[in-house]
Amino acid sequence: MSSYGQQFKIREVPPIVQELVAEGVQEPPGQYVVPEQDRPAAAVSEMPEPIPVVDLSRLSADSPDELAKLRSALENWDLFLAVGHGMEPGFLAEAMKVMREFFKLPLEEKRKYSNIVDGKKMSWDGYGNDLVVVENQVLDWNDRLSLLVEPESERAYALWPTQPPSFRDILCEYTVRCRGVANLILQKLAKLLNLQEEYLTTMLGEKSLTQATINYYPRCPKPDHVLGLKPHTDSSLITVNFVDVDVSGLQLQKNGIWYNVPIVANALVVNMGDLMEVVSNGFFKSLMHRVVTNAEKERLSLVMFYVLDPEADIEPVPELVDDKRPRRYKNMKSKDYLEKFFDTYATGKLAIDSMKI
Repeated sequence: MSSYGQQFKIREVPPIVQELVAEGVQEPPGQYVVPEQDRPAAAVSEMPEPIPVVDLSRLSADSPDELAKLRSALENWDLFLAVGHGMEPGFLAEAMKVMREFFKLPLEEKRKYSNIVDGKKMSWDGYGNDLVVVENQVLDWNDRLSLLVEPESERAYALWPTQPPSFRDILCEYTVRCRGVANLILQKLAKLLNLQEEYLTTMLGEKSLTQATINYYPRCPKPDHVLGLKPHTDSSLITVNFVDVDVSGLQLQKNGIWYNVPIVANALVVNMGDLMEVVSNGFFKSLMHRVVTNAEKERLSLVMFYVLDPEADIEPVPELVDDKRPRRYKNMKSKDYLEKFFDTYATGKLAIDSMKI
């Protein structure tokens, strides 16, 4: 999740979770404790079938088998695991190492990049955690660094860490390489929709936004009482997630059942967001997912959210609306949807429900 450069009024500034853990808390503070009926179960259901692993190098070569795997993954799970993306294991390991090193910095160093503005507003660009907008809001057990990376002209470099020294260069390179991955995926999704191959990449034009969010989930003394991220869908067109290879935590929901998303070394986890559900007129579905925590180990993820130009209208593609498949969603400005998304996320509701006809 991400707010793409916007600022929001806040009720309070939440504590830094990493600092709570460093102080040795034995019980999560009350504002993090999830109501009993919503807590993660110790045992999660086994998947009835594995999530397809899609080889993007074969997909790029127009392999019918790979395209069929992509279709199957999205029809059954709303996400897929991507290998053959061209990013070397050594580069990905270095990216994760640099992100981890940032969170190991002293708190006063990290606070140089705080997302709190004048003590009264929160920008999603910067270091911090939950946007607190309602009383008795249940907070997520994580800290994060979120940065607008595209368009390049919109970057707020004052919030880009200078430590570790390679942070900026690594994130810039990852942004460029991940955009190539996203464009390839969007081309093949357009093909599945029987649209021109460049339709979705053109939609994601020069004024579209890409937000990079580095999530840090500290160890939790009672992981069954909290959530690293509460159940939600993403406000993106697509989301590309590089997850910690050592620690699982990402879970998806299908037909009311929660499943662990498996870890595949050096694979990217790609899921559909709310914008894709709307523009595809429901052909693709936005993934309901959450993150659980761990009593023994910290966990990191580097997530790229691809979002339309804030001034663009979000609505179903006209070619995907007909008598057999009538229009299922209203239209709304992208920036208005993002504002609604963050209000509803805080209360555990889904913004996309407000767009359904």
